[in-house]
Amino acid sequence: MDPEDDEPSAPRERVLATQVDVADSFGSQARGLMFRRSVPEEYALMFRFEEADSRSLHMLFVPFAIDAVWLVDGEVTKVKRLRPWIGLGWGTADTVIELPAGAAEDVEPGDSVEIVE
Repeated sequence: MDPEDDEPSAPRERVLATQVDVADSFGSQARGLMFRRSVPEEYALMFRFEEADSRSLHMLFVPFAIDAVWLVDGEVTKVKRLRPWIGLGWGTADTVIELPAGAAEDVEPGDSVEIVE
């Protein structure tokens, strides 16, 4: 809602990433962002699964913070900043997106994320 006129505000739209890699094999999903020194600002690593279930992420061997977004049918179920080396996160998802820290700062549960290929 727009607090000045009590009208619903327009949906926010912005691009979270322009360079997206898909972790589509067991090995690429297990490796995730491990052993990388950094990722570009416009980068995302996406994990797709057959169905929604509890999905966990760890930051073992990841020396930089990330924002993680858990989705079910394109709707955000959880957003969490994960700390380098020791971060852990769990959420329900059929898709998980890992982004550079700060990229998902204004993304909240209930928001919609559209994946354009």
